[in-house]
Amino acid sequence: MRGLRLVPEETNINFIGVRYAAFAISLFLVLGSVFLIATKGLNFGIDFAGGTVIEVRTPEVPDLKNLRERLNGLELGAISIQEFGEPDDLLIRLRQQEGGAEVQTAAINSVRSALDATYKDVGAVDYRRTEFVGPQVGEELKQQGLMAVIFSMFGILAYVWFRFEWQFGVASIVALLHDAILTIGLFSLTQVEFNLATVAAVLMIAGYSINDTVVVFDRIREDLRKYKKMPLPELFNIAINRMLGRTLMTSVTTLLALIALYLFGGEVIRGFIYALIFGIGVGTYSSIFIAAPVLLFMDIKRSDAEKVGHEVGAQG
Repeated sequence: MRGLRLVPEETNINFIGVRYAAFAISLFLVLGSVFLIATKGLNFGIDFAGGTVIEVRTPEVPDLKNLRERLNGLELGAISIQEFGEPDDLLIRLRQQEGGAEVQTAAINSVRSALDATYKDVGAVDYRRTEFVGPQVGEELKQQGLMAVIFSMFGILAYVWFRFEWQFGVASIVALLHDAILTIGLFSLTQVEFNLATVAAVLMIAGYSINDTVVVFDRIREDLRKYKKMPLPELFNIAINRMLGRTLMTSVTTLLALIALYLFGGEVIRGFIYALIFGIGVGTYSSIFIAAPVLLFMDIKRSDAEKVGHEVGAQG
């Protein structure tokens, strides 16, 4: 019995023929994302903006909608409330208040008083932990998160350069920057909280995307040695079409797992999964429509691909 296939065994889609349309769409989205980031900014979480995290257990399962309305009525800025494990375990995030530590302490006491008043008839609220993140720490975390993304890009560039040739490395970095900028732009558009987990998601997206890109590049390099007279656009199309089934199957199965986590994994990991779902879709698109077509403009030579293939084979 033959397995289910997302695409036929032999497809003949002219991906390279639509490269200029794909470039135009991607350029529009990238510029739009940069504009949103510059003008609208990101909804930084407490990790970056500073503030207080309060973990509590309520004496009964809370009505989150009413509790949010009550706490947000304290006029302390947007207060985030989410389930943390059990339905009666809550994680309350309170923004950094202007005016220093005394004002922040007063804000925490106001939240506690509101919680105590809400459940005074059914029992005491158990305050499990209260953690404060200062604005200076938030700025340091921003810088460290940015450096993590930059270093990961350079590491990927070095790996692909060593594994193939510098042209392949440049094309892969263009695709990765495309994926990262669009993912961050989505967070700016939707104003979903951007925190350290989101940075981790961006790094995971880069790893997933480069995996797809390397698979396509490996096929292109093999075909460069095999079809020495074939025009490059036709050769690239053959390589992409041969890898299309594997690429789509991997992406779809990964997305099914992520969608299940998004729906049933709880609020704590929802932003992380939200970024991954979008990023994997964009990463699959960029591996096919961005990375490979960009390689056409990099003056790749069949002799270089053959030489690198022999070197890698000798090392193996």
